[in-house]
Amino acid sequence: MKDDIGAFVPGARARIDGCPDGTLSGLTFAAKDLFDVAGVPTGGGNHDWPTGRPVPTRNAWAVQTLLDAGASLIGKTITDEVSLGILGENAFDGTPRNVRAPGRVPGGSSSGSAAAVAAGICDTALGTDTGGSVRVPSSFCGLYGIRPTHGRIDVTGMLPQAPTSDTTGWFARDAETFAKVSSVMLGEAIPAARPDKLPNKLIVAVDTFGFADANVAEALQPMVKRLAGLVGSSREEMMAPQGLSVWARTQRTLQPAEAYNTFKGWLDERNPRFAFSVARALVMGSMISEADRAWANLMRQEARARMKYLLPAGTILCLPTTPFPAPLTGQPLSVLEPLRDRITCLCAQGGLAGHPQVSLPGATVDGLPVGLSIIGARGSDASLVAVARALEGAQ
Repeated sequence: MKDDIGAFVPGARARIDGCPDGTLSGLTFAAKDLFDVAGVPTGGGNHDWPTGRPVPTRNAWAVQTLLDAGASLIGKTITDEVSLGILGENAFDGTPRNVRAPGRVPGGSSSGSAAAVAAGICDTALGTDTGGSVRVPSSFCGLYGIRPTHGRIDVTGMLPQAPTSDTTGWFARDAETFAKVSSVMLGEAIPAARPDKLPNKLIVAVDTFGFADANVAEALQPMVKRLAGLVGSSREEMMAPQGLSVWARTQRTLQPAEAYNTFKGWLDERNPRFAFSVARALVMGSMISEADRAWANLMRQEARARMKYLLPAGTILCLPTTPFPAPLTGQPLSVLEPLRDRITCLCAQGGLAGHPQVSLPGATVDGLPVGLSIIGARGSDASLVAVARALEGAQ
């Protein structure tokens, strides 16, 4: 299909037909340019990344899994440089257009994948999520999106950033397609929407709703009420008693330090070109002290213990996916940095604790999409997808 929104990597589009008799036969998908596609350079959102690297001869596990299930690949999509971004603006390849919020960013780093699904160019698309890179564009583009349980999805053939937080995720416009794709990727059936198959307790994370813009928290309340009615029992709790900003600082300590170690050899060898914000993130990662990393690792253990306590089997937690709708494109760095910090305050738990999280569309602020997220116990990914499907049917 024609790319009218700048979602795909410039140049010839990679296309591979899926198996004709698979469960996803007839569906199309795109893959973020962090996933290997045989015969196509993996660009990583940076024009220097492919230099001197062999062209992949095998598809990434996630790409091959969708092809084997019958979905057809229609191209590779733009990403923030080496996935170091959360808004979706790429200095090399441009900013994919968010058709759900014209003039505003699509969210990153899985920007092109989210934008392509939102525009109806493909049915689903692969992204990655380290610090929010599927969850944030899901919210900004009005999509279903999932960050699976950390370590559950095979990331072979996916360009890493911070492996203790990295995972593959995916998007869809509707709950039924989302469930079909999720069943394939998770390797298990999505439970039926019966009371005995769904979670029976809901926690409303009051600190996260208090942290979000007031109009976002208000816009999400009808979805929260429907969710509580579906689950049958709800209570309010704080997600992060230490403070959302403390969890965010923890993620901003661990992730950049790990990213610098991931790319250090490339930096030494190639001295590659970067946008300023990306170069700064890597420089800052190189300067994080051992003492700061030790503190952050202790705080990660606290965050994991808190999420494990809050989320036994059968319990889910809800929160705003992002604290505000998609910001305008082309804003100065001095404006964007505080916005990135606020986003991390609502996304840090993903990389810290590794619990599955699904962002649900269904609310708007002044016509702009905002997502509601649900989080469950580790391994409860399919149950969260079932809730997403049931909630869409309850509208």
